Amino acid sequence: MQPDLVIAGARSPEGALVDVVVTGETIAAILPAGSSPEGGIRIDGTNKLVAPSFVEGHIHLDKTLLGLPFIPHIPGNTVALRIAAEKELRRTVSLSVEERGGRLIEQIAAFGTGSIRSHVDIDSEVGLKGLHAELALKERYADLVDIQIVAFPQSGVMRDPGVADLLDAAMLEGADLVGGLDPAGIDDDVTGHLDAIFAVAEKHGVGLDIHLHDPGPLGAFELRQIAARTIALGLEGRVAVSHAFALGQIDDFEFGRTAEALATARVAIMTNGPGPVSMPPVKRLEAAGVTVFAGSDNIRDAWSPYGNGDPLQRAMIIGYRQEFNADEDLAHAFAMVTALPAAVIGLSGYGLAAGNRADLILIPALSIPEAVSGVPGRRTVIKRGKVVATDGVLSPRV
Repeated sequence: MQPDLVIAGARSPEGALVDVVVTGETIAAILPAGSSPEGGIRIDGTNKLVAPSFVEGHIHLDKTLLGLPFIPHIPGNTVALRIAAEKELRRTVSLSVEERGGRLIEQIAAFGTGSIRSHVDIDSEVGLKGLHAELALKERYADLVDIQIVAFPQSGVMRDPGVADLLDAAMLEGADLVGGLDPAGIDDDVTGHLDAIFAVAEKHGVGLDIHLHDPGPLGAFELRQIAARTIALGLEGRVAVSHAFALGQIDDFEFGRTAEALATARVAIMTNGPGPVSMPPVKRLEAAGVTVFAGSDNIRDAWSPYGNGDPLQRAMIIGYRQEFNADEDLAHAFAMVTALPAAVIGLSGYGLAAGNRADLILIPALSIPEAVSGVPGRRTVIKRGKVVATDGVLSPRV
């Protein structure tokens, strides 16, 4: 074979020294180190881990304030107050969604993220403007990231008349999934909210990704309702619930029957390893057959001044919060920002294997546990067989 690019002498996730041979946009072969054919661009992988690129399972490109002077956090300790504060701030920011979202894409691409699922606000005030901006970002940055868009009713569906129709229109105009938010806590109508969003999903043959902050037994009830509707519509494996704090707040009986319902419906759970709140117990859910993946969620926006969009740092945060200390636990944290979200969002040809897409990352570490615990920077990133970042610095774009 005549390679276009070779990563020479890198450490595979399994610990072997390998040469990764790339032709065009595809991994042509993974060979023992030193046995690759001559030709093409050669990258020295000595003392570096080679892995498939990160997959960002939950981000909000339209919300970030990157590119603006630092804006002090606006107080508000409920979801409703945070929504109101964000709306007020949204009316005053001087940079467009495309400008701010573009900065965020460039930042996360340099960390090694090759694919993302982004939620975009759809409400009666902003309409589909955010969606149109994210569709433009999807096209503009196709060389760096693949973007999947969730039409997200941040202000609710029942309490914001016309949003159900806007979600329907968003599907026609290019959104990939339907979102939802706290059927009880925001809309005060569990049945009405779920009826509305599942109807849009059924009409357009798409999946859902639903924000759920509602706590305790109430949140667990909603999770079981989501699972039941998922099965009824044949959407197994195409529905995710983001946050699901309730899973960390309920007794063993409630947890057992809720986890069983989620596993049966193949409803996945996203966690960002949140701050001083309960989070889903990752290993306990995995043992019950529920997929738990990771996402950054808010990155320097009206909801939080924290976050930089580095999935490896996110894996470390989750591992730290969940007491992931053994090597196999740290490897699972790494899977939460790579293989698990790749499966949830439906990426094809993903992974470090011949015939798959050449979306790769080189990390200055000798193993996955070392990478997760140390979060080293200066990464080299390859997207579709092209080097897009070297030593943590994004390459100039045409």
